Amino acid sequence: MPSVTAVQPSNVIQPARTEVGYPIAAPNRVTPRHASPGRLRPLLPDSVAFYLQASIVVAFLAASSAPTPLYARYQAAWHFSPITTTVVFGSYALAVLGALLTVGSLSDHVGRRPVLITAIGLQAASMLVFITAGSVSTLMMARIVQGIATGGALGAVGAGLLDVDRAKGTITNAVAPLSGTAAGALLSGVLVQYLPAPEHLVYLVLFAIFAAQAIGVALMRETSARESGALASLRPQFGVPRAARGPVLKSLPVLIALWALAGFYGSVGPAVVGLVTGSHSPVLGGLPLFVMGASGGVAVLLLRGAPARTVMLLGTAWLLAGVGVTLLGMETRSSLAFFIGAVIAGAGFGAGFQGAIRTVVPLAAPHERSGLLSAVYVVSYLALGLPAVGGGFLVVHGGLLPAAREYGVAVMVLAAIALGAVARPSRRVVTAA
Repeated sequence: MPSVTAVQPSNVIQPARTEVGYPIAAPNRVTPRHASPGRLRPLLPDSVAFYLQASIVVAFLAASSAPTPLYARYQAAWHFSPITTTVVFGSYALAVLGALLTVGSLSDHVGRRPVLITAIGLQAASMLVFITAGSVSTLMMARIVQGIATGGALGAVGAGLLDVDRAKGTITNAVAPLSGTAAGALLSGVLVQYLPAPEHLVYLVLFAIFAAQAIGVALMRETSARESGALASLRPQFGVPRAARGPVLKSLPVLIALWALAGFYGSVGPAVVGLVTGSHSPVLGGLPLFVMGASGGVAVLLLRGAPARTVMLLGTAWLLAGVGVTLLGMETRSSLAFFIGAVIAGAGFGAGFQGAIRTVVPLAAPHERSGLLSAVYVVSYLALGLPAVGGGFLVVHGGLLPAAREYGVAVMVLAAIALGAVARPSRRVVTAA
């Protein structure tokens, strides 16, 4: 891996020391160049704004997994096939991709706040579409609007966290999506199973959360300088800063394997749980995503001080082992083995994603952060959406168990390739000064 010295602008406080490109001391704060002494002071201090932005990531990813326990109800009411479920799931991923490729780096030019407020507004609107959904077409429309909102927000909020505190922001960018995925899947299942109006209540709760977050964003400080080229940035693009290109290429197999696993749990997970446990409880349907996200979040926190390459090695190894145990649980109809496998694979997801983020993000200058994070998520959501749709075809034409088996084996092959790529010794060490 090439040796890179990151050039920092004069308005950035240097971290005391770094480890494998990841700052572990002295938070890095940016003051936007367009700010003026006469500007009204924001009502939210940076410390509060940081956790507000982290909550946006959690809420957006929770909203993305909230429909998962409801798919069985939708399927029973509207009589569609399993492939339709995966197409609806895939439409969300493709909408995220479209937004990432067009507006993913917009906040680097116009600021974080305008992009976040717009994205939150779209996300809130998608909740209203979910509430009124009465057909597959309406459900798909809601998923597409939700995907556009999520794709627009991911780069902006991820970069906003780094603007306020680069050390904490790097960790939060890894743990918050996992926390949101876990919370959305489980809470949605609980609301669906135990509270009235299951097709509406979870979306009403999320709508209220988004409304409160929009107010909070309006009250926080803008942390990104305005840059020219906002309209040009809307052209579909996939840009990675030169300093990060080598590390990004090396991280690609890891990202693909990790997010293909997430696609498995998000699309056919509830059906597989029904097969293994014999129960079609909405809570159980959302449990695989919860277990994966929760164990991944714990892995991020426990390994936050380890070198990034070590974390990626552990992550891909755990992913490989976890999917193997999950497949064993499916074949033997063992709920215990299935969920133990989900815990191991989830830890692998969290560790692997954290390692990838920590490897590439510190190599981007402040005005490149949103674009780089968007590029990482483009790869991630391609790996999330396309295999999930393919899995739906396999379920229709080959049956649930054979399709899940083939999907799992494919993820294991990807994990083995990723493990080999990460384990290969690097000629030079990446550092950031």
